[in-house]
Parts: sequence; C-alpha cells; structure tokens
Amino acid sequence: MTLAVCPGSFDPVTLGHLDVIKRAAALFDNVIVVVMVNSAKKPTFTIEERVDFLKRATASLKNVEVDTYNGLLADYTAMKKATAVVKGLRVMSDFEYEFQMALTNMSLTPGVETIFLPASIDCMFLSSSMVREVAKHGRDISPFVPEGLAEEITAKLTQKE
Repeated sequence: MTLAVCPGSFDPVTLGHLDVIKRAAALFDNVIVVVMVNSAKKPTFTIEERVDFLKRATASLKNVEVDTYNGLLADYTAMKKATAVVKGLRVMSDFEYEFQMALTNMSLTPGVETIFLPASIDCMFLSSSMVREVAKHGRDISPFVPEGLAEEITAKLTQKE
C-alpha cells in the first residue's frame, strides 16, 4: 500500500488544493492531507477551521484523510511511514521554494520521495492569499473554493474588517 502526504497551511483551502489532492488520491492507495503549523505564517483561520474545511471538501474521496501536525514534515512522513510527499506547483517561484524543501526532507528522511504536480490550467492563478483578499472585499469567492465553503470563509474575513 502506498501512502502519500499532501502538506500545506490551507488558509483557506482552494480549488487548486483540491485539484492536487484529487490527483494524488488517484495515484496513491491512501493520502493524508496534513494541515501543517508554519511558524513563519500567521493564519487567518484556526487549525480546527482549516481541518473542517478540508474534511468537507474531501468527504467524497474515500482514500483521503485529514490530519494536523506541529513539527517537521520529515518527522510526520516517517511517523506515518509515507512513501511520498505530493506538492502542487503553480509558478516557477513555487518550484524554487518547494525544491529546496524537497532536498531538505530527502536528507532528513531518505526514501520518501517528493512528487510535484503542476497546477491544472484553470487553477494556476489560485492562492489562499488571493482568495482571502477577494473575500475581504465582499466579492464572490465561490468559483475559487470548494462547494459550500464560500459563505463561511467570506463571513469570517469580512467580520475581521
């Protein structure tokens, strides 16, 4: 059985994230989507909200589970005995950062491969920060986030203003 981990902050989850998760689910026996705690980022949504959003967005994917972790991705993959990390790439600047992280993870957990999936054409422009910005201004984000989440995301972001 092959197990892949799809890590991220998912603040909030977008259709781009969901696209990568669905494609990973088609390639691996099991996929864990792990909401990572990144000390360099100050998230807008709580970890519980992000997990809830992801669970709702992936409910139809029977080989996908959602988890959280506050530590190194390399340690998480070792603990779960994962065979791969799956990362989505939108632009070249994503690759530079993710490639550096892949090399670091490879040195910390040999045998765990990083698989890069290019963004689907219709998702290349999507990012959580773009979704947050559009929602803060009260505009419709439903074309950018999984079904059923737009109102909740917008309500929280417009409430903060």
